[in-house]
Amino acid sequence: MQRRRRLLAWVVGIISALALLPATAKADNPIVQHIYTADPAPMLHNGRVYVYTGRDEDGSTTFTMREWRVFSSADMVNWTDHGVPMNLGTFAWADANAWAGHTIARNGKFYWYVPVRRRGGGMAIGVGVSDSPTGPFRDAIGRPLVENGEIDPHAFIDDDGQAYLYWGNPNLWYVRLNADMISFSGSPTKIPLTTAGFGTRTGHPTRPTLYEEAPWVYKRNGLYYMIFAAQCCSEFIAYSTAPSPTGPWTYRGTVMPTQGSSFTNHPGIVDFKGGTYFFYHNGALPGGGGYTRSVAIEKFTYNGDGTIPRLTMTSAGPPPADSLNPYVRQEAETIAWGSGIETEPASEGGMNIGSLQNGDYTKVRNVAFGTGASSFTARVASATTGGTIEVRLGGVTGTVVGRCTVPSTGGWQTWRTVTCPVSGASGNQDVFLRYTGGSGYLFNVNWWQFSSGGSSGDVTSRLRGVGSNRCVDVEKASTALGTTVLLWDCGTGANQQWTTTPSGEFRVFGDRCLDAYNSGTTNGTSVVIWSCNGQDNQKWTMGSDGSIRNVHAGLCLDADGAATANGTRLILWTCNGQDNQKWIRV
Repeated sequence: MQRRRRLLAWVVGIISALALLPATAKADNPIVQHIYTADPAPMLHNGRVYVYTGRDEDGSTTFTMREWRVFSSADMVNWTDHGVPMNLGTFAWADANAWAGHTIARNGKFYWYVPVRRRGGGMAIGVGVSDSPTGPFRDAIGRPLVENGEIDPHAFIDDDGQAYLYWGNPNLWYVRLNADMISFSGSPTKIPLTTAGFGTRTGHPTRPTLYEEAPWVYKRNGLYYMIFAAQCCSEFIAYSTAPSPTGPWTYRGTVMPTQGSSFTNHPGIVDFKGGTYFFYHNGALPGGGGYTRSVAIEKFTYNGDGTIPRLTMTSAGPPPADSLNPYVRQEAETIAWGSGIETEPASEGGMNIGSLQNGDYTKVRNVAFGTGASSFTARVASATTGGTIEVRLGGVTGTVVGRCTVPSTGGWQTWRTVTCPVSGASGNQDVFLRYTGGSGYLFNVNWWQFSSGGSSGDVTSRLRGVGSNRCVDVEKASTALGTTVLLWDCGTGANQQWTTTPSGEFRVFGDRCLDAYNSGTTNGTSVVIWSCNGQDNQKWTMGSDGSIRNVHAGLCLDADGAATANGTRLILWTCNGQDNQKWIRV
């Protein structure tokens, strides 16, 4: 557990007071409050939006950046911290400047293009690659992809499959990427920076056009848009359009005027669940400024002629694009606003929140309780005397609907599950989890979940393979009878949330059970989901060694061939104590 307080420690009282005011209760911009973040690059994948950011170090007086971060959301208001999937150490040939990058998915992989300083040289662009949107990322080619001293890469794949990489400050460049996304054809091409294409800058004899940096290219209704940071310093966001991805470009005007306390800005635009969202950064957090920036979001609607309206920075941010389901496990680091918290890697996988002191809290927006919750469960750890989690509705001093006592567990990463009754939580609510206790650091929280009054003893969790570090997953999140159960990167979807009942069932989607196909009893029998029927081929026992044994067959849940790749099917096999038959609740 990290033993220091970060940027919000000295203003917890101010922010807590603001949270009490009705006018500011929904002020959730910037979207990350426990660290400074910059240069957002949003990407959609499997029903979530991921935003890849840089990290400004606390107290920076220049662009001091050593790592990149990733956050994700299913509703645009509650964001999950996925930690540090890539840093300067990923690139052995680089020594400084983990600056603004961009991530794109292709070929079942994720490519993160980033500018860094080559050892003994200037700025160059490297490529990280991962099998998961949350990493870890590795150096894809062991050298720069392009190197001309310029920065801010952005990748775009056109409808015909041709991929492009744009970058540049003070110039604007592109290359045509090959299908492997880590090489390119031809030579870098410089895009002409004409006043017709990129606007007219005043008072700068060597920079006649507005283009400065941070190109972001996308296609809408047959038209290509390039959003960019304009006219340093201070920058504003402008845009141009073109009939093709290589131009010719026509200047269209301002998207976001110069605002806030950061002298730079950096744009990104995505469509998500029926809305369009503009990502940018500002210096709005306490201690924020041009070198300590924070990512924020605004929702907007295009004008009827396809032009982009002029946008203004707000403290409210967008409304929820969806509700949050409290009856599946939620990561504690999934928050709309946090006061006084830090995040760190958890020994059980993923991240946890920590450094909690008396009065710290996290807020989660638009939680859909339906007819009502009956209990609250949290995974906690404490090396001191613990404390209490207060479950409040509507505000940090709102109605208390439950209190969970957190005991000492013997260590900051020694985890224990605690449960307490809840009364009065129904409908859609903003939930505040307030952490109270004595002096000093109290406890960590890994995850939480509400119960709607299911059978006593039910436990919902993911099942992570010891040998693979991947989770038990329902293929393509299908609820169809007979759907294959397999290994996949651990996520937050309902297709990986398994409720263990006292009778020994592993339920998913509420009414589908982990099933030995056709009541098979031989090695290699497929494991699928089926309507829960109470038969022994759907009952399992979990041993102290992590094995999951089928009651009917007497065989263990096994990753076929001891494989660890995404898509490995799960089968029954003679119990042998190997890691491909060991599972951990997470």
